[in-house]
Amino acid sequence: MSNYKINDLNNSKDLIQSAAEILFSVFQAINPTSWPTYESALDEVNECLKEGRICLGLFVNDELIGWAGLRKQYEKTWELHPIVIKQAYQGQRWGKVLMEALEKRAVQEGIEGIMLGTDDETFRTSLSQTELTGDNLFIEIQKIKNPGHHPYEFYQNCGYTIVGVIPDANGKNKPDIWMWKKLL
Repeated sequence: MSNYKINDLNNSKDLIQSAAEILFSVFQAINPTSWPTYESALDEVNECLKEGRICLGLFVNDELIGWAGLRKQYEKTWELHPIVIKQAYQGQRWGKVLMEALEKRAVQEGIEGIMLGTDDETFRTSLSQTELTGDNLFIEIQKIKNPGHHPYEFYQNCGYTIVGVIPDANGKNKPDIWMWKKLL
């Protein structure tokens, strides 16, 4: 892997703009409704930089190629929101590098677990291919398949477990897949 470093993102105008550009461009390819405009992505970056949150940037040869944020959800379990890596660097283990750094930082801050929601708004998992009900929900979670390269498998490879699903969270057959990892 190239020369890289992990640093806190700060209120540098250039860094904030770069982070917003990454978020906007990556999600335009995945799901344009997540951050439909550059301005909405910029708002998200500024939200992640608020006091009491953790926001780390991944730099390769001094270029910001990705970033991730953590925000308090519960006393000892925080929410990952978001994580993003530039398209040109995806599939090269940079996401895992960033996750490991974020988890290390979380442990230093006394955070014991990280949870995340990974929406399937674009019908990329088997969970979006069936009507989820109280009767079949846990069966469908156990036999989940990933025909559309949904990121839940990336999180599983980082040690996260599916702990639940919110059926129809984002509309008919568009579930939110909830995942969690114990850090300590």
